[in-house]
Amino acid sequence: MARRDSPERAPLVLAALIVVAGVANLNLSVANVALPSIGKAFDSSQTTLNLVAVGYSLGLAASVLYLGAVGDRYGRKLMLLLGIVLSVPACLLAAFAWDDWVLVVARILGGLSAGMAYPTTLALIAALWFGPGRTRSIALWSALGGAIAALGPLVAGWLLQHFWWGSVFLITLPLAVVALVMAWVLVPSHVNESSEPVDNLGGILSVVLVAALVLSINFAPVPGKGALVAGLGLIAVAATVAFVWRQRRAANPLYDLDIASRRVFWVAACAGIIVFGSLMGAMFISQQYLQNVVGYDTVEAGAAFLPAVVFMVLVAPRSAKLVEARGARTTLLTGYVFLFLGFVSMLLLWEENTPYWQIALAYACLGIGVGLAGTPASHSLTGSVPVHRAGMASGTADLQRDLGGAIMQSLFGALLTAGYASSFSQAIAASPSGKQASSDVQSELTKSFASAEQIAQQHPTYADQITAAARTAFLQGDDWAYAAGACAVLIGAALVFLAFPRHEAEKELLRRYEAEDAAV
Repeated sequence: MARRDSPERAPLVLAALIVVAGVANLNLSVANVALPSIGKAFDSSQTTLNLVAVGYSLGLAASVLYLGAVGDRYGRKLMLLLGIVLSVPACLLAAFAWDDWVLVVARILGGLSAGMAYPTTLALIAALWFGPGRTRSIALWSALGGAIAALGPLVAGWLLQHFWWGSVFLITLPLAVVALVMAWVLVPSHVNESSEPVDNLGGILSVVLVAALVLSINFAPVPGKGALVAGLGLIAVAATVAFVWRQRRAANPLYDLDIASRRVFWVAACAGIIVFGSLMGAMFISQQYLQNVVGYDTVEAGAAFLPAVVFMVLVAPRSAKLVEARGARTTLLTGYVFLFLGFVSMLLLWEENTPYWQIALAYACLGIGVGLAGTPASHSLTGSVPVHRAGMASGTADLQRDLGGAIMQSLFGALLTAGYASSFSQAIAASPSGKQASSDVQSELTKSFASAEQIAQQHPTYADQITAAARTAFLQGDDWAYAAGACAVLIGAALVFLAFPRHEAEKELLRRYEAEDAAV
């Protein structure tokens, strides 16, 4: 029988998968705009706020490879439905958390539930669509999923003006109900799934590897946590070695390293980590900047991101056409140019009194960059693996977003924390009144912007001085983060330029991979 290039009721099936992905994407982004409010509610340190922001990505990134393989074996639709259902208690726990560490746990739990649903959406696209139709479907999935995530701060900002901080975590509940019904009715069951056993040991090692890596980055700038960081780093290294050893020897590896070594696959995977990580890292830092430094309220801060949403949605379908016409390499590099311009704009233009058009310019560049680069980064993964390994490709594509987001948010957060503390410590040392402050007060001032605001309220005589120093310190910290983002984009562009094949070579490699897989 001839192979169908798309499923029956293809537009409705794709809509269902995009809505399911939207639940995961929306939960991913809503915390960013609420971070200043959460910090004030719990007097949280900057490190704890970093973990609140990165917890969802951590849970998703740590579980996505393992759960993608489980879905390949036991049913992708089943994993899809379970993930949506389990997202409900995770959202409720986050909304009504009585402590910031409970909130961190709830965010990680939410990420684990998304690890069931989100990777399955791309795996089903890879299994149900073929040829140019797959490219277009991935472009829509990437753009609309990213747009839903980017709209999260706007809705969250409105809720924060009318309700308590926890209300932002209830946004996805109505969408989850819609996603559950659409997935149940529209998504086909058991399409090109594997009958081979799941490598459970490899799955556990992958969870330990990612979790240890992300946590070590988050705790790196915290004073007195050197032993913890070293221990987590050693665990990450040991888990990496054990994971590779296991995958080389397992009869049915969780992650086929022979496929992963294909040039189209591994370069696209690394490129996507930087692309999506840059977007999430920039959202994380910039939402705090807009509220803490520029003085935007929560709605204004959420709305400020709209240029990124608009350009992401407009550019992504054209990215699919560019991939088909010019290849993934050219499309990726074009996207990297705009990402670099976005970070340079933030680094050079964003100050305390920056006009909105300069903020919008940076966000527009980020949106164009992700809109262009997101499609080829995901398309190259799904195109270079056999269909029964769609879970591996989708898991890697999700790692691009989630591991990329977790690493970049952790890195940016660590740099923000270190830069903020360094600048404020210098301000205290240089101020004549700083010598009068107790060590406890100095510790609170350097802990986070929210803590400095509370100290300012307690000492009205020095309130203006403390607030001005906090803003200056925050600007130094976020400049460190934006500079790191620009450097990461340059590294990614160099990797794509040097290692990714040109259009004709890419098509030849994909044909060769397909022939190799058919012969197995």
